[in-house]
Amino acid sequence: MAPEATSTLDFMSSSSRHILTAPAWPYANGPRHIGHVSGFALPADMFSRYQRMAGNKVLMVSGTDEHGTPIQVQADKEGVTARELADRYNRVIAEDLLGLGMSYDLFTRTTTRNHYTVVQELFKGLYDNGYVFPKTTMGAISPSTGRTLPDRYIEGTCPICGYDGARGDQCDNCGNQLDPVDLINPVSRINGETPKFVETEHFMLDLPAFTEVLGRYLRSKQGDWRPNVLKFALNLLGDLQPRAISRDLDWGVPIPLDGWRDNPAKKLYVWFDAVIGYFSASVEWARRTGDPEAWRAWWQDPEALSYYFMGKDNIVFHAEIWPAMLLGYSGQGDRGGTAGSLGALKVPDEVVSSEFLTMEGRKFSSSRQVVIYVKDFLERYDVDALRYYIAVAGPENQDTDFTWQHFRERNNNELVAQWGNLVNRSVNMAAKDFGAIPEAVDLTDADRALLERSRAGFAAVGAELGRSRFKNAVTEAFDVVREANGYLSAQEPWKIKDDPARKGTVLHVALQVVDDAKSLLTPFLPESSQKVFEMLGGEGEWSGKPRLEIVSEHGGPDYPILTGDYETRARWESQPIKPGVPLAKPVPLFKKLDESIVDEELARLEAE
Repeated sequence: MAPEATSTLDFMSSSSRHILTAPAWPYANGPRHIGHVSGFALPADMFSRYQRMAGNKVLMVSGTDEHGTPIQVQADKEGVTARELADRYNRVIAEDLLGLGMSYDLFTRTTTRNHYTVVQELFKGLYDNGYVFPKTTMGAISPSTGRTLPDRYIEGTCPICGYDGARGDQCDNCGNQLDPVDLINPVSRINGETPKFVETEHFMLDLPAFTEVLGRYLRSKQGDWRPNVLKFALNLLGDLQPRAISRDLDWGVPIPLDGWRDNPAKKLYVWFDAVIGYFSASVEWARRTGDPEAWRAWWQDPEALSYYFMGKDNIVFHAEIWPAMLLGYSGQGDRGGTAGSLGALKVPDEVVSSEFLTMEGRKFSSSRQVVIYVKDFLERYDVDALRYYIAVAGPENQDTDFTWQHFRERNNNELVAQWGNLVNRSVNMAAKDFGAIPEAVDLTDADRALLERSRAGFAAVGAELGRSRFKNAVTEAFDVVREANGYLSAQEPWKIKDDPARKGTVLHVALQVVDDAKSLLTPFLPESSQKVFEMLGGEGEWSGKPRLEIVSEHGGPDYPILTGDYETRARWESQPIKPGVPLAKPVPLFKKLDESIVDEELARLEAE
């Protein structure tokens, strides 16, 4: 049976829940650009930071996806081995995500011995329960190289709807699952040649054997999941087909069966091992904490919740295939079975899929140089400026176009003119006239109204963040900032000359709201929130930062991970400021961007 429906609102009434945050695994064939991180990365981090502040026990895990033909193809182009390419881009991507402030408990990779062991265990559990079976199929190979062509690297006309540009695994127009041999006029995306189809034996995941249980599971999510995700997944239920989970390839996880494990040309398919990474990373994290069984609190506790973040091109893997794999391993498919040696595992509670981000009206494309990489962006602009833009104007529920003009306007008109201005004038006046946080006495109705509005922001913003509605959440937080600016303009404390008590009260109220707003904005703007914390007399770390470590694994090479200590003083509540705490001189929170940056960036884009 499918697990009972769990509302995304349930955690709001609990003092503490185990929350698994699972951002999609970036493919290790190049650096990340801002289109990538707008879907899988930044929304997941905003969600995780909020959940930690709300008192929940978050485990945020992911890593680089490093197997498959595309890695081998890229390695051949660069004249290196697949392992050398994966090593290089694993480090590059980890540094990109570090620069974004991604608060991973563990960001690892799929080429670890731990990952291989876990993947093989899930394969064996599915096989033992009869949900994986061998079958002779027609496989696509490159006539010029003899290598297997992955389904996604073959394009042609969809045999169902006639869409020109369907992939070998799925048609993005009608959403149907496809097989490369069924495409009309198939061609390889790698070199444009017509693939050759030959007989080969592969293992298949018996997706039709999950039709009923997946139907119950998906229908239980009505009202909880984003409509686009649920509709897409439900539409695929009527035509589930067995799906190959192995490939003719020498780069991947060995098949753990006699007669197969030592075959150098047969490996488990990259998509099969990649989705298992969420689980294998949890197991690795637990081992690194010194408690190898700690992962069970997130994967087997019925009260735990799990949220998966990705772009819309990954919905089928996370809303249907991964749940089917978990249900099959747990013995809960339509034909039943017995849970594997690790026990029954939880299916996703929510699949949080974003739409696509385009750039100046064009689709992001590294090969066509329609791109700005994370590293290049962060060398020129504040990380919080990007995080804010993705929160307020990103592709949360519809395709969105990033333009430099819009980015500049959001930065200058909202971050600088609203939030930065509120912090600067409040702290500056209080530091200049009082040297510390002043007392509040004889509050007026206007004072009380603003303080109440600020306190109420935690419930309002938290409710939106708990539903992964980031635009609504950050907009609500900025409404508090705007009302505080309006309060200061109305009270005009700079004009109060002969009533220091009243002036101190106004500034105390303003500083209290600054402190509240700092907390409300922490999930979105952790770096600038740290600055505000320090301006108001705080010492140490307000909200946790990730760090990059080099780790080792018995029998394998050293590799970098992202991890961090996120049990900080940041809490999702209004915390009263204390009169008498010395105030630090305010520093600019954000850089105002000159009009010239728009022309410069557009020129850079055209030059590339």
